[in-house]
Formats: sequence, C-alpha cells, structure tokens
Amino acid sequence: MLITENKKIETFYKALLDRKQSFVGIFFVGVKTTSVFCIATCRARKPKLENVEFYTTFKEALDNGYRPCKICKPTENANQAPEQVEKAIKFVKENPKEKITDYQLRQMEISPEIVRRWFKKNYGMTFQAYQRMYRINNAFLELKKGKNATNTAFDTGYESLSGFGYTFKKLVGKSPTQSRDKNIILINRLTTPLGPMFICATDKGICLLEFVDRRMLETEFKDLQRLLDANIIIGENQHIKQAKKEIKEYFDGKRKVFDVKLETPGTDFQNEVWKCLQKIDYGKTTTYQSQAEKINNPKAIRAVASANGFNRISIIVPCHRVIGKDGKMTGYGGGIERKKWLIEHERNNACT
Repeated sequence: MLITENKKIETFYKALLDRKQSFVGIFFVGVKTTSVFCIATCRARKPKLENVEFYTTFKEALDNGYRPCKICKPTENANQAPEQVEKAIKFVKENPKEKITDYQLRQMEISPEIVRRWFKKNYGMTFQAYQRMYRINNAFLELKKGKNATNTAFDTGYESLSGFGYTFKKLVGKSPTQSRDKNIILINRLTTPLGPMFICATDKGICLLEFVDRRMLETEFKDLQRLLDANIIIGENQHIKQAKKEIKEYFDGKRKVFDVKLETPGTDFQNEVWKCLQKIDYGKTTTYQSQAEKINNPKAIRAVASANGFNRISIIVPCHRVIGKDGKMTGYGGGIERKKWLIEHERNNACT
C-alpha cells in the first residue's frame, strides 16, 4: 500500500534519515529520481522528501516500477531473520533431539521474545511448534530406518511415550508404529534477491518452490497434501539443501540448469507441459502456442496456459520464460515485475 498519511510519511522519512533498524521491513522507500527502492537503514545518500514514496511491502515497490537498491538490497535484508533468530534456528538444527528452553536461549544471549515474534510473523507458528516439527521429522526418519517407537520417543526428548505418540500422530497423520510407509512433506524457507520463498520436498524430490506472498499458496499447500496423501511439517532433507544451493547459484548468475530431483504430482497432461517448460533454454522465452505445438497439441493453447498456472515449482520449472504471442508479459504467480526481473537476469548472464 502506498502511504499517503502525512504524519506517517514524516515519521518514515525521519527514520530513513536516522537509519533506524527498527523500521527495517516496516516500509520500503521508492526514490523517484533514481527509480530504486530501499529499506530504512540504507547507507546511500538520502533523497529529498519530495522525491520519495513509501510502500508497506517490497512487492508494491516492484509493482510500481522501482528496482532493488544495490547498496541495501531491500528484498534480501528486509526478510532475513535477525541475528538472534538465526542463532536460535542454527541451535535447533544442531540439536534436533533436544527441547530448547527460554533459559537456554537467554544463556546464549538470545531474546525468547524476539524469536517468538519473528516465528509468529514469518511462519505463523510459535518457536516451540517449530522445534516440535523438527524433532518429529527427526523421529520420523529414525522410525523409517527401523528404530522402535519407544527408543525414538525418549531419544528425541519426550518424557512419555503417550506424549510422543499424540504429537507424532497430530503432525504426521498416523501413529509412530503405522507411519513407516507414510509420506510427509517438509517445508523450509529461503531468502532470494526477489524476496523470501517457501520450499517443500518429499523423499523423492522438490514439490514446491514459491514466493511467500503468492496469492494461491494456501491452495497449493492443500492440493499437495491431498495429491500426495501427506502432511506438511517443518524440516529439511538433502533435496532441500541441494535446491537452496542451486537457487543461490542461479541468482548469482552461475547456474543455468538445475540438477535437483523433483516430484510433480498432477495429471499426465500437466506433467507433459511442465517437462516442456524445463526444455526452454536459459535466457530464452517462448509462447503458449509454441508450447502447445511442441507437445503435438497445437489447439491446446488455453490448456497449456492453465497447466503453466498450476506449476508449483517456480524458477526450477521456468514458467517465467513463457510470454504472450505479442511479446507482452503474461500472468505470473510471483508477479509481473519478478517475471521481468528473472527474464532480464537470465539474458544478462546467458553468455557468461
């Protein structure tokens, strides 16, 4: 939303001049004279008040034609977890079987209140719930390897088998003894130059990669759980780790082809279209009509467009490379400005 209230504009402008950390992520300032947008702590020379506009999200700044500042990198730094939260997350990953208390956080000079607020805002859950999901994911993997439920329960920090069984069934959908063949979907978060993304994976591969502000995200989560007969829990596996590495390389201009394995539940037609998308060369664009012709169904232009819209794995399955027959940018779940950015990014790095 564009800020129009004079008092708020004055407050935000003063915060910009003072480089106030507490305003990072609260507003994004578009500079009319340079067409860039920044966060509150940007070190660049400060513009005059009459040359700025304030937005509540970076997506709105992008949609209004501003590009991210190369100095403060607003889409990255405004969405990265604060240092204390990063330390807490690292501690959870390094101790997946341990229940971390507020006392332990304070011993590491981490504020439990800051951690709780960040998790509630960015994950929609408490830090304790995040921990439980990591512990249950670890338990799930051990059960699949043949470890019995009793030993798994106590090894993952549960004081009673009943408490472990209740939490496990609530998150995974089945009791520990019934879950050896159960599928789960792990979800994690990563930051990119275009904003934060959610990434999901099963044992077979990546099944979702979307910007967190995608309008259809909740529907995609529900569809995935239904199609794969699985529950989504916080966690990380080798597919997610590999995808994070490859996505970073892509945004750094060092990767043109992705190697990470995918799982793409859908109809035969949808999967045919998605495979066709993966054959579009890096730095190139195509049309829906051309896609339809390549799958030997030249009249299925609308069906192809619909299948593209149902693609849940953005960037890796590059639906952003499909444009209108007249050369215009067509709909993209991540937003037209992101689509333009991705196409330009690939063209600039195609020959490197």
